Amino acid sequence: MALTIDQPIEHKQQSLAARLFASQTFWVVIAVILACVFLSFATDAFATSKNLYNITRNITFVAIIALGMTFVIITGGIDLSVGSVLCLSSMVLAVTMHAGYSIEVGILASIATALAIGAFNGVLIAYLGFPPFVVTLGMLSIARSLAMVASNNTVVFQFGPDHAKLLSLGGGAWVFGIANPVLYMILLALITGFILRWTKFGRHIFAIGGNEHAATLTGVPVRQIKVAVYMISALSAGIAGIIQTGWLGAVTTNLGTGMELQVIAATVIGGANLAGGVGTAFGAIVGAALIEVIRNSLGLLGINAFWQGVFIGGAILLAVLFDRIRNFRRSD
Repeated sequence: MALTIDQPIEHKQQSLAARLFASQTFWVVIAVILACVFLSFATDAFATSKNLYNITRNITFVAIIALGMTFVIITGGIDLSVGSVLCLSSMVLAVTMHAGYSIEVGILASIATALAIGAFNGVLIAYLGFPPFVVTLGMLSIARSLAMVASNNTVVFQFGPDHAKLLSLGGGAWVFGIANPVLYMILLALITGFILRWTKFGRHIFAIGGNEHAATLTGVPVRQIKVAVYMISALSAGIAGIIQTGWLGAVTTNLGTGMELQVIAATVIGGANLAGGVGTAFGAIVGAALIEVIRNSLGLLGINAFWQGVFIGGAILLAVLFDRIRNFRRSD
C-alpha cells in the first residue's frame, strides 16, 4: 500500500501529541496555569504586579538549586545538604565582605566553599562507596555548624564597602524591570538544558542513571562524573546563596533550613525520577513554580501556612504515582 506525504506527517504529529500527554512536566505546566487562573478569580491580590513580582523572584532560589539537583538525581543520587550549603556559602560571602574585602573576593570565597563541599561529597560517594543519603545528610549538619562557627551564630547585615553592590546584585532589576534573580535563573536553566541535551557530559549523566554498570563497561568515567554532579549541585546552592544574600540584605544561620525538601520536591514534581535516568532543566523550573504557587495561594486563600508541607508532600506522592503508572503502561 502506497503512502501519501500526509501520512508520515500525521503519524509524527500523533507521536508528538502522545509524548506530550505522557509527559509529567506537561501536566505540571497545566496545573500551574489552572492554579494561576483560579487564584486570579478567587482572590484580588494574586494577579497584582507586586504579588507576581514576588512569586517569580521567590521561585528562583528553589529553581536554581533544583537545576543542580537535577544532575544528581539523573545519576540516581540525592543531595540533602543543599540548604546548609546555601547557608554556609551565604555566610562566607557575608563574613568576607564584612571584614572589608571586595564583593569579587567574597563571591570567589563563597563559590570555592560550595565547590569544596561538593567535591568532598562526591569523593566519598564515588570513590569510597558511601551512600549518597548518608554522606549528604552528614554534610547537612556539618555545613550548618560551620556557618555558625564562621559568624559566631550572629546575624550579618553589614557587607563592607561593597554593601550596595551586593544588594543591587540580588535585589535589583537591571533589564526591563525584571528581577535580577529571575534573569540568573533563566540563564542557568538555558546552560543546564544545553549541557543535558547537547553535550557528551550530559549523555554520560543519563547513561549512569540508566544503568551504571553498563555505563562503566562502555568506558564512561563514572566516578569522575559523579564527583562533578555533586560539585554542580553544591555550586548551584552557593549561587542561590549569593543571590539570596543580596536580596535579603542579611544572613542568619537558619537561612535555607528545610530547603532541601522543596528542592527535591521541585525536581521530582517536574518529572525527574529518583531512580535515575530522567530529568530536565525545564521540569525543575516548572516544579519550583508549582511549589511557589501553592505556598503563595495558602496565604491568599486564608489557609493556615502549616498545611504547606501537606500540599508539597502530596504533590511529591502524586508525581511518583504518575511515574509508576507511566512505567507500568510501558512494561505492558
